[in-house]
Amino acid sequence: MASTILSARLSRGVTGLAVAGAGVGLYYMYMRSVVHADSGAPRQIFGSGPAFISLELESTQAVNHNTKRLRFKFPEPDAVSGLTLTSALLTYSWPKGSTLPVLRPYTPINSLDEPGALELLVKRYPNGKQSTHLHSLQPGDSLRFVTRIQGYKWEPNKHSEIMLIAGGAGITPAYQLIRGILQNPDDHTKITLVFGVNTDSDLLMRKEFEDYEARFPNRFNVTYTVSQPVENSPFRRGYVTKELLNEVAPHSNDCKVFVCGPPPMENALVGSRRQPGILEELGYRKDQIYKF
Repeated sequence: MASTILSARLSRGVTGLAVAGAGVGLYYMYMRSVVHADSGAPRQIFGSGPAFISLELESTQAVNHNTKRLRFKFPEPDAVSGLTLTSALLTYSWPKGSTLPVLRPYTPINSLDEPGALELLVKRYPNGKQSTHLHSLQPGDSLRFVTRIQGYKWEPNKHSEIMLIAGGAGITPAYQLIRGILQNPDDHTKITLVFGVNTDSDLLMRKEFEDYEARFPNRFNVTYTVSQPVENSPFRRGYVTKELLNEVAPHSNDCKVFVCGPPPMENALVGSRRQPGILEELGYRKDQIYKF
């Protein structure tokens, strides 16, 4: 009986929050439409403040056995995201069979100033409620986006070089930053990417990185490491280790290091208050390291 009452109270509470959120969302959407109409500039979907907007899924593409590329269209074809580099978006859904709604952040991978749409690269996890829900979406379905999540404040040429260390699906914020730097003719930052995955098929965005290597041979370098490579794999076997980083990492006082991956990988690289991580052992200061 007590559990039934608690469940009912939770349901009413969550419903109340949802209604309140919808009201706030409608207010923000109205005010933003007024500003957009007055300025004549393309509407920025996530320009400032909460968005509380539902976007329709335009297309879906299977990338590998557990990852999909989802393209959501904006209400107006000339609208832009309004996001800046290293930004993510907080998504909201109520998956079938879930007692409570689910909030999860995802990083857009298409150009942030591309009009009309945004694209997410979503890896489905066995017990991932939101990722499983997103993989079930079909063109015409919608997903609610709550707000932008601002990351590291990137400034062109602030650092002469950077290193990005990514594991698995953690490649998306790294790719967003790499793409933004290399498509900006005024940004001359050098980039080293270290990308660790479980299998060869987990090397997401590989074609894009190969293209960048060919177009920017003196500015972009990538190292892949695969823990369970296929037979005769062209890629290095292993994990992101101290030995690997010592071999490929830039050794510069000006180098900024960005890390994004599974918690065990991040903990090993960054360390804790009591124990230094691999990066500190290699001579990087704590202020040089940023976790997405």
